[in-house]
Amino acid sequence: MQNLIPITVPEHVAIIMDGNGRWANARGLPRTMGHRKGVEAVRGAVKTAAEAGIRYLTLFAFSSENWNRPQAEVTDLMGLLKAFIRRDLADLHRENVRIRIIGERSNLRGDILPLLIEAEETTSGNTGITLVIAFNYGARDEMTRAMRRLATDVAEGRLRPEDITPERIAASLDTAGIPDPDLILRTSGEERLSNFLLWQGAYSELLFVPELWPDFTRETFLSALEKFACRERRFGGLAQPTLAVGS
Repeated sequence: MQNLIPITVPEHVAIIMDGNGRWANARGLPRTMGHRKGVEAVRGAVKTAAEAGIRYLTLFAFSSENWNRPQAEVTDLMGLLKAFIRRDLADLHRENVRIRIIGERSNLRGDILPLLIEAEETTSGNTGITLVIAFNYGARDEMTRAMRRLATDVAEGRLRPEDITPERIAASLDTAGIPDPDLILRTSGEERLSNFLLWQGAYSELLFVPELWPDFTRETFLSALEKFACRERRFGGLAQPTLAVGS
């Protein structure tokens, strides 16, 4: 079993959790069983990330396009989200995990939004790993909402067009105050970002692994971190020496 943590650990890892449905189909099970198994993988990923010294872990839980799935599947996903918060919130809080939610909130169901707010408020003072849950999230929608807010500020005289900088745009996004992801990882072998963190991922390292999300183990995660540690990050310039973060 692989237990060693690479010496160069990313500050922020973002994961597109893909493959729950295919995991279930391969076993002749309902897709809902794949989603339930995927929740177990979430718990393991949060624990591994915290142990590795990762400061931010962003999980793509539900996209703004996922509402187009069959109603029964959407209902089950909402039920799993509610169960996860109700069952795991106390444990996450006890483990000093801070929860942050990104995504559009204005059109969420009345039984979902209070739970998301409760998770954020309950853990707001925690100082351990920040678990960022992308829920009802789409990068284009996020950027559109940010541009509308900036346009309103310009129209009402609070902001000059020439004052719109990359830094001001970043501060207008859902992820304001969160560092850009060093590593974006996607499971299931698919190699696309699917409208996830398009602005924030401009210089992220991308890694696509064949494992379906329910099969994403501690060993899979540590292997991904090892591969990240071997990357040279240039940000358009020359490679800089990396610092050892932990062992």
